[in-house]
Amino acid sequence: MAYIPTELREAAERIRQNGSAERITVRRLLAWFLAQRRGYWIVSQIRSALNEVGLISAPDFEVVYIDSSIELQPKSTQVIEPAGVETAQPVIEEVETTTRVVVGGSVADPVPRIEMLEAANRPPVSVVRDAKIDEAVTIMLMSDFSQLPVMRDERTAEGLISWKSIGAAHALNREVNYVRDCMETYVEILSYDTSLFDAIDAITRHEVVLVRDAEKKISGLVTTTDISLQFRSLAEPFLLLGEVENHVRRLVDGRFSQDELVAARNPSDADREIKNVADLTFGEYIRLLETPENWQRLRFALARAPFIARLGETRRIRNEVMHFHPDALPPEDLAVLRDTVKFMQALYSRRG
Repeated sequence: MAYIPTELREAAERIRQNGSAERITVRRLLAWFLAQRRGYWIVSQIRSALNEVGLISAPDFEVVYIDSSIELQPKSTQVIEPAGVETAQPVIEEVETTTRVVVGGSVADPVPRIEMLEAANRPPVSVVRDAKIDEAVTIMLMSDFSQLPVMRDERTAEGLISWKSIGAAHALNREVNYVRDCMETYVEILSYDTSLFDAIDAITRHEVVLVRDAEKKISGLVTTTDISLQFRSLAEPFLLLGEVENHVRRLVDGRFSQDELVAARNPSDADREIKNVADLTFGEYIRLLETPENWQRLRFALARAPFIARLGETRRIRNEVMHFHPDALPPEDLAVLRDTVKFMQALYSRRG
């Protein structure tokens, strides 16, 4: 039976009694499960719990921005053929039989979408075309913006004003009193469900795009800086984990025979060939060093237990990161990786 938080049980009961959906944010749903990001294991746990209480999320809680609202709704059940049915929602589908149950809808949209970005979910500060130019300049200076969308209302963008467009107008000796005198009359607008990689191409060409949500409102403004920050948040954990793993591999390399390395291999993967330390997994490095006799071979005046515990924590983070979800790592997990890298670097610099 799945773990079901009290908050989810109570929400399911309210939904059954009232006959209506209940709206919450993805972040709040995660908090019910004592989580901060949508890693592989927590997503699996939430899906199991929703299934247990007879609910689905709409849209799917895994694919939208973490502070977006979702609706918890009663799940639908229908008879299907074993071939399976494609569905955008995590609908649990059952075959009425005493011998088996076919379950579908547990896999989220595999395509990363622009709606996952924070900037795509932050309604932009804007100006109207008839605003005085000093108003736009003041807003951009106060907030360190490079541009502002020119909008008639929350659904209609008429263009863009930027330092570049202001400078071009002055260079051409045009009189500039109002935003309309120097605004660019075209701005790229992308749908919230645009592939992130297609969006990157558009942002590279235009430097900035607006995002339109499911209600046709302008929900955000995404720039090349936002993309750079997003990819930095994704790339840093991979780079840190790679360095930690290389340090651990270096610790082990040349200190054990091939037979000893083979002995550390996962018993469930007995057919995998082990020739040297590069053939071991991170978990197998831990298994190798957990043995007191093997630990002594490293010749470090360090306590084994906290070292192995840190490697275990690093392995947990590694498993989360390797599932490639765009949610940023919790600050405490990122701190663990950074501290581990610093420790390893210091260890080798002092060892000489």
